[in-house]
Amino acid sequence: MAAASHNWTQKEILAIYNKPLMELLYEAATVHRLHHNPNTVQVSTLLSVKTGGCPEDCGYCPQAARYHTNIEGNDLMSVTQVKAQALRAKASGSSRVCMGAAWRNVKDGAEFDQVLEMVRTINKLDMEVCCTLGMLTKNQAKRLAEAGLYAYNHNLDSSETYYKEVISTRGFEDRLKTIDNVRKTNVTVCSGGIIGMGETEDDRAGMLVALSTLNPQPESVPINALVAVEGTPLEHQKPVSIWEMVRMVATTRIVMPETQVRLSAGRTQMSQEGQALCFFAGANSIFAGDKLLTTPNPDVSEDMELFKLLGLNTQKPFIKKMQPETVEAEDSQFQDLGEKPKWSRPEHTIERNESAKEKAKSLK
Repeated sequence: MAAASHNWTQKEILAIYNKPLMELLYEAATVHRLHHNPNTVQVSTLLSVKTGGCPEDCGYCPQAARYHTNIEGNDLMSVTQVKAQALRAKASGSSRVCMGAAWRNVKDGAEFDQVLEMVRTINKLDMEVCCTLGMLTKNQAKRLAEAGLYAYNHNLDSSETYYKEVISTRGFEDRLKTIDNVRKTNVTVCSGGIIGMGETEDDRAGMLVALSTLNPQPESVPINALVAVEGTPLEHQKPVSIWEMVRMVATTRIVMPETQVRLSAGRTQMSQEGQALCFFAGANSIFAGDKLLTTPNPDVSEDMELFKLLGLNTQKPFIKKMQPETVEAEDSQFQDLGEKPKWSRPEHTIERNESAKEKAKSLK
């Protein structure tokens, strides 16, 4: 079984992406079977524990405060609320809960302490816990690890080149720095991106270069199809075709053979046949539940029906890595440092982002 390569080039990845489809599918399916059980899919539930009001200007995101998207915001959920949602997810077949908060970065204080308690609570339910909270420091990563965090999601979104066309309030290097901070702990990395934002095939390959040359490669790579939300700068983008998704999944599987490739946003636009092709091409993880933070997602009962039809089984928790131990708050070795890191704020502007912001002002 060949080890993962960490020196893929954009040219090599493009060549894979553009192979004749049948040849690409055969190669991806072969790699998939060498490294994974092809009849097992890991199911995660994504839970928005704090919705809306984000200060970033991500062109795809309805949670950005500067855009008018009719998203109903909410303050940080309570630990009791999160536990109830986690139990519901577990009963429906999920082995992982991923908690998302619409923050630019983690800030030490009462809210982060509350998130740490959520992590402890879910880990004690014998479920994998993932968080996506924005940028975080090395000490904050260690505090999450101590609480029992299994994975941290921090998507690169696109290639470093195209990233500047989507987001202007933070730099690509901040994403890499956060991933590096997570790698200083025993927490696994979940990092992927979005296709359908107007990027080229070169950009798609560039994103996979950035991910695949990380050492180690991310344990999980979500592949999202843009869900164009009214009021965001990307509201008029046309949906990507299923063939683009299949090619992206297959290419990701080949260049990152040991990674779990997750079908994420955009599954409501896919037929059962399209999803089956993605599973055949190497996708072995999905997000379940009626929403992905704020955008629609297939009902979990539909997913279970599809799994039954295809003969797929749900993956048990802690198959890829042992369950982390939970250290209680009073026994923690890593305390609140009151850190105020200066994450970058690039000075360029993105015309479509500025237009969406001005339109939002006129509607308020």
